[in-house]
Amino acid sequence: MQGTVVLVRVAPGDRVEAGASLVVLEAMKMEHVVKAEAAGVVREVRVAAEDTVALGDVLVALDPAEAGRGSGPPEALADPDAPRADLDEVRRRHEVGLDAARPEAVAKRHARGHRTARENVADLVDEGTFAEYGALAIAAQRRRRPVEELIERTPGDGMVCGVGEVDGLRCAVVSYDYTVLAGTQGYQNHRKTDRMLDLAHRERLPLVLFAEGGGGRPGDTDTTTVSGLDVTSFHAMGRLSGRVPTVGIANGRCFAGNAALLGCCDVVIATRGANIGMGGPAMIEGGGLGAFAPEDIGPVEVQAANGVVDVVVEDEAAAVAAAKAYLSYFAGPADAWECADQRALRHVVPENRRRPYDVREAVSTLADTGSVLELRAGFGAGIVTALVRIEGRPYGLLANSPAHLGGAIDRDAADKAARFLQLCDAHGFPVVSLCDTPGFMVGPDAERTATVRHFSRLFVVGANLRVPLVTVVLRKGYGLGAQAMAGGGFKAPLATVAWPTGEIGGMGLEGAVRLGFRKELAEADDPEAMFDGMVALAYEHGKALNAASAFELDDVIDPADTRRWISGVMPARAAAADRPHRWIDTW
Repeated sequence: MQGTVVLVRVAPGDRVEAGASLVVLEAMKMEHVVKAEAAGVVREVRVAAEDTVALGDVLVALDPAEAGRGSGPPEALADPDAPRADLDEVRRRHEVGLDAARPEAVAKRHARGHRTARENVADLVDEGTFAEYGALAIAAQRRRRPVEELIERTPGDGMVCGVGEVDGLRCAVVSYDYTVLAGTQGYQNHRKTDRMLDLAHRERLPLVLFAEGGGGRPGDTDTTTVSGLDVTSFHAMGRLSGRVPTVGIANGRCFAGNAALLGCCDVVIATRGANIGMGGPAMIEGGGLGAFAPEDIGPVEVQAANGVVDVVVEDEAAAVAAAKAYLSYFAGPADAWECADQRALRHVVPENRRRPYDVREAVSTLADTGSVLELRAGFGAGIVTALVRIEGRPYGLLANSPAHLGGAIDRDAADKAARFLQLCDAHGFPVVSLCDTPGFMVGPDAERTATVRHFSRLFVVGANLRVPLVTVVLRKGYGLGAQAMAGGGFKAPLATVAWPTGEIGGMGLEGAVRLGFRKELAEADDPEAMFDGMVALAYEHGKALNAASAFELDDVIDPADTRRWISGVMPARAAAADRPHRWIDTW
């Protein structure tokens, strides 16, 4: 290369070993050491300091000499543990952001019964797999605070994020740090969020979001921002919907922008002490809407009942366990599994057709032991939605609950089921539908809830499912509600079968008799006896066995054979891996 000599380390007559430094050159602001290729004696030095040399110039001439006898030993290898100022500074900067360096902040966090962001991340990811991004970032407030203070008080700009493995599944993790500026979303904080969301999108990484925090931060000064409305985080988060699994965890206070990101997630997990709202106390009071304590805004008992929260847990440790459970369904079939004695399914549905029962008993018995993760249990009580495994394979399962409105599908249950079907379709989970419904909820009160539109979601979503569906009629399968539980009709699923307790019809038997034979009943000497007799005849006509004889059902099966039937008709793969991307409705 062409360069300038900055140092000559040898003189004529010096003995040198192979690898000894001879001359140091500077080129393009870099210093290059010219070393002896073999042991020898310096015969001639042709350059001096500040000489400019060109490609091919001879710098030092050596005569061969026997190795090991020279007076210029090769440079000793550096001690790998020898201190370096630059490395020490990097270590110091990283250590400042660790929990051990912030005992007061950690103690305050623990006093509230909460964990730190780093404790949550460490619990979530497999040991030794987490690569942290942006650990050295600080709040964009250099114009108002000394840099050293920002380094010590705003590590990571209030966020711990990176990529790691969760039970072997590579994931992106974003955790707002409430000990730093109340977990608010600052300038660098948003840039870190955008970086992780972009990686999740490009690499198709599942995302886990710990969303605790107070929303946007107005105190950053090192920007030219006027409104912040050009921030891309919310667009980037919405773009992940249906492309990768997203799990949001809310603990403590989760308001405004943090809550908006949480609401984009497939599944929202909240601790019992969480408060979730699109505006915190300051925003509410600033809008002239009154003064409220944080605990008054969106408590979990409200957000679980209205459908915002999918899973309610006791604390952050349980929230992490629930997030791991959700992500486990995306790891593919389990090699080992167990199940309950399937003969118990024969006795789940009472012989008295008017008696309710707990459909969760059927779900837990049918699924692999310990594999049921129910979602939105506190909302839309008429339908149970859950992720399960059957013979190790992940499925989405929905089931009518006859313990609520006799299994009738009201507005909330329809919304809950439609959105769950979208989730299963987007992520490739085949669906098992356990049908026991008298139909959609009707009446003037129901119509005030816009049931026509809400109910129809089930037909639109069901008709466009790309994943296979199997419907099992446990007892009642009546009218439009039963068709909705079968993707729009009994021939839409891969199979529609019934248990021996199954009964189907265009509408409920009693209603059909009263409506269709009103005149005859009015003229009968004993209308109640006539009604009971006609209902009995209608029941015999609509029994599953009779419906199967007309091939309106694919079969009537022993309940104990339900798992075998499901596994037998399901294809090996639910859908092509390269199927077009579909987003999931947040509601």
